[in-house]
Amino acid sequence: MARWWQSAVIYQVYPRSFQDSDGDGIGDLPGIAARLDHLVALGVDAVWISPFYPSPMADFGYDVADHRGVDPAFGTLADFDRLVAAAHERGLRVILDYVPNHTADTHPWFLDSRASHENPKRDWYIWREPAPDGGPPNNWRSEFGGAAWTLDAATGQYFYHAYLPQQPDLNWRNPAVQDAMLDVLRFWLDRGVDGFRVDAIHHLFEDASLRDNPPNPAWRDGMSPARRVLRTHTMDQPEVQGAVAAMRRLADLYPGERLLIGEAYLPIDRLMAYYGVDLSGFHLPFNFHLLSTPWSAPAIADLIARYEAALPEGAWPNWVLGNHDRSRVASRLGPRQARIAAMLLLTLRGTPTLYQGEELGLTDVPIPPGLVQDPWEKRVPGLGLGRDPVRTPMPWDGTAQAGFTTGTPWLPLGEAHRPLHATAQARDPGSMLRLYRDLLMLRRREPALSLGPIAAVAAEGDLLRYERRDPDGGRGLLVLLNLAEAERTLRVGGTPLLSTHGDAGSGTRLRSLEGMVMRPE
Repeated sequence: MARWWQSAVIYQVYPRSFQDSDGDGIGDLPGIAARLDHLVALGVDAVWISPFYPSPMADFGYDVADHRGVDPAFGTLADFDRLVAAAHERGLRVILDYVPNHTADTHPWFLDSRASHENPKRDWYIWREPAPDGGPPNNWRSEFGGAAWTLDAATGQYFYHAYLPQQPDLNWRNPAVQDAMLDVLRFWLDRGVDGFRVDAIHHLFEDASLRDNPPNPAWRDGMSPARRVLRTHTMDQPEVQGAVAAMRRLADLYPGERLLIGEAYLPIDRLMAYYGVDLSGFHLPFNFHLLSTPWSAPAIADLIARYEAALPEGAWPNWVLGNHDRSRVASRLGPRQARIAAMLLLTLRGTPTLYQGEELGLTDVPIPPGLVQDPWEKRVPGLGLGRDPVRTPMPWDGTAQAGFTTGTPWLPLGEAHRPLHATAQARDPGSMLRLYRDLLMLRRREPALSLGPIAAVAAEGDLLRYERRDPDGGRGLLVLLNLAEAERTLRVGGTPLLSTHGDAGSGTRLRSLEGMVMRPE
């Protein structure tokens, strides 16, 4: 019997930018609750909420100062409980972001840890003596630029941080740390959450001997400074799998099939290890490969084949096209290709995750230098690494602040987004929103799309095609994606069920940049 998350579609909410309920320009938990009906009408099954925990906001919530609370900017624990109840009443599952790799430097654990060498929590973080020249212990680089070590003048040692200096890494080799962080999962599971997206899991352990990372021969000017070295000794260490298994054992103690999703940007062969031995790890290690695969029919067909072939027996696939860290689909591919991408995402085998605003066809918003918020952009400006352009507020209607807030939004709305607001698109049968709704409705109606196997994946020039077969052996469906500007005559016949052009489509030809789901004759 299939588990709920196998046929589900997950929707990511970045709470600062979803809906503001109190006019301070920052989205919040009551705002999410107020917009749940949008998700129901869209047709998704679960909402994944990015961090809302108490935080100094050095990295906008991914620097957690209290794992068991709600930052006042987002509301209260009572607001959270009401949100979960409202979601469950609508049949929506709730998935939280869990940040196990690091904390804020204002977290009580770190304040204790840095107080002295003798403090009982000193070993809760990663402290090391300076190198002989007084510098950092090794050449490890922060993901956000600069050294991954910061000297604490009071105690004379360096602490390690894979990200900002304000985000010191926890020492997961300390059993007390593991126990404390598993207790965090218990706290939220006891409040009724349905699962977790586990942040930056591949950074959880570092090489115990602190060996230097080797230089990256492929690095060149214009790339992130962090990529000057290969992350051989700071990422995807063997010990990670034991921690993942411990998280899974805990989640499995709770009823209702609580879901664990892992964030790990890794090659396919290494990603497979995160399913765990005998599938004892993550239910869904995030598959980000569509984000980096060239947008061509042969490249996508090859990716599908390699990914499906690599999956351990019984493992369930998943697909991602966008998130709060990556350029939006419509900016990467263009608005017309973004419609084909939507059909691809929602007709491949596995659990898809879509990021807020993709259903509206939103694009990246240029952020003037004086309004930049992202610490990554501030630390390494001019390289295009900033994430603000994909985190701007949702446009809900045609009012002055697009229905997001009555105040001044924390990031600019983006003038190009104003005509794309959800209210207008809901009335337009040819809109991107209506396409997403139709795709999700078709996915619910056709077991072949939600649970069936995939077969006959092929590229014929610029045409990508594959079959989705009924899980019970009944008639399947054919998906045809024309990635070219030229029209294409079809060599197969059938009944069109849905076209990306917003009309009935044709059973004999594909138009320019058209995707189609059809029932073969």
